[in-house]
Amino acid sequence: MDLANQRGVETDVYQPAEDSQLLAEAACDRLDERDLVLEVGTGSGYVATRIAEETGSRVIASDVNPHALEQARGDAVEPVQADLVSPFANDVFDAVVFNPPYLPTESENEWDDWMERALSGGEDGREVIDPFLDAVGRVLAPDGLVLLLVSSLTGVDEVVGRAGENGFSAVAVADESFPFETLTVLELL
Repeated sequence: MDLANQRGVETDVYQPAEDSQLLAEAACDRLDERDLVLEVGTGSGYVATRIAEETGSRVIASDVNPHALEQARGDAVEPVQADLVSPFANDVFDAVVFNPPYLPTESENEWDDWMERALSGGEDGREVIDPFLDAVGRVLAPDGLVLLLVSSLTGVDEVVGRAGENGFSAVAVADESFPFETLTVLELL
């Protein structure tokens, strides 16, 4: 039995990594206890839990993966099974936080398990990011913000352009470079 299974960690759930830590730190620096926050694609619940515990915000943690919701369930967050922002009411969230699937994936690769779905961003890495950007404005409260993690592999300029098409201005608020990519947290207002 591997260490992950010994600890009871879901092997079908994206576990915290450098991208999760970067997004959590950026969110905790920008949010406070007055905020109602939605974390889309919560995976393990790491980012949502850090936001709730460190800022006192009320955090809704959503994911399409039922295994992720089971792992994210806890005292600090409220898990909801959802595809992006579809089931949520208009104009309610002070902040929406998202670490999307962003790895470019060849079209012949099938979405045959939850981990592939958590990682694959389609051929250009933006297959999930683009629909998110098209829809997220609906659920934001006036003066709400979006914190979106993107990779240089997905084309940060293209993501910023799509955000602009949806009425957002984008500012990079955190980044971290690795040998194979740079991760950036964009703040969209």
